[in-house]
Amino acid sequence: MENSSDKDTAYSYAKSGVSIAAGNALVKAIAPLARATARAGADADLGGFGGFFDPKAAGFKDPLLVAANDGVGTKVKLAIDHDRHDEIGIDLVAMCVNDLIVQGAEPLFFLDYFATGKLENGIAERVVAGIADGCKLAGCALIGGETAEMPGMYAAGDYDLAGFSVGAVERGDQLTGDAISPGDLILGLASSGVHSNGFSLVRRLAADKGWQMDAPAPFDESRSLLDALIAPTKIYVRALLPLLREERINGLAHITGGGLLENIPRVLPEGCRALIDAGAWDQPGLMAFLQEQGSIAPDEMARTFNCGIGMAVIVREDQARRVTQALEAAGETVHAIGRIAAGQRGCRIGAARGDWGAAADWEARHDA
Repeated sequence: MENSSDKDTAYSYAKSGVSIAAGNALVKAIAPLARATARAGADADLGGFGGFFDPKAAGFKDPLLVAANDGVGTKVKLAIDHDRHDEIGIDLVAMCVNDLIVQGAEPLFFLDYFATGKLENGIAERVVAGIADGCKLAGCALIGGETAEMPGMYAAGDYDLAGFSVGAVERGDQLTGDAISPGDLILGLASSGVHSNGFSLVRRLAADKGWQMDAPAPFDESRSLLDALIAPTKIYVRALLPLLREERINGLAHITGGGLLENIPRVLPEGCRALIDAGAWDQPGLMAFLQEQGSIAPDEMARTFNCGIGMAVIVREDQARRVTQALEAAGETVHAIGRIAAGQRGCRIGAARGDWGAAADWEARHDA
């Protein structure tokens, strides 16, 4: 027998926890943010089923397309826990576009994916505003994305992010690492902090050690510890593009998970080995703090964090001075951190006592 209460129950998407109206309101709110990222080749209008991009209008004649996608890992949880949603989108863009530039590609456009249990409190709009800021820093257009409201998939207030970017490079100009040879020098561009790798360890230390996030950082009283930890990943695109077009760079490595040890070998040809001097730059105070708080061995630091270097730039020795000057003029802090030697493909970081707080000489190795 049919139950009258079941018969009278009217189901709707909203009652299941999904608000179509909230999604539509979000698209309307972020449309001007996307339009602000418009560039040659894209009008950056939202609302269609896909986004168009015209490489010819962007000035390319015979381009190869290069694609990259990434997330920001558990750094997003730090943003959620402390209501710091406004810049996490910059990290999302940075993780993708920095992976494009190392292949010689100019980032052209970006799409994002924002997933949450329930759209609320303008959080998604704040996140997308940060994504738009990142796109402007990288010179690429935000041409689309997806906002998924999925009740039951995420705890209240939680969300996750993914990004996807496409770049282009003229055929024959792609950066493959084949030009790298023994005798080349390695320049390191300073990072802006932890960037977007290693936050599972950072958050574990914060919980175990009871860090006061709003208190002044022990290594920098001018800002809070939270400000230092959540500083967005640096975007290196604008500084590097002119030098790539002038063919002054032999190789680039974005220093992400795996650190200097594991990322530099990814761009080396066979027979080339990177030799890094850990004493060639001062260990940032934030890195020293993390190392001390976790009693982290130097070689573990070299595999877990960027240790103050967000991008490795490999150049011929006769180009090093000019490249350094150009990067400094573009606002980068540049360190001469090592060289390329003949040997097994891989990386060796050597240091003397005192480097990275070590009580004795040490080294770390990675063979690719």
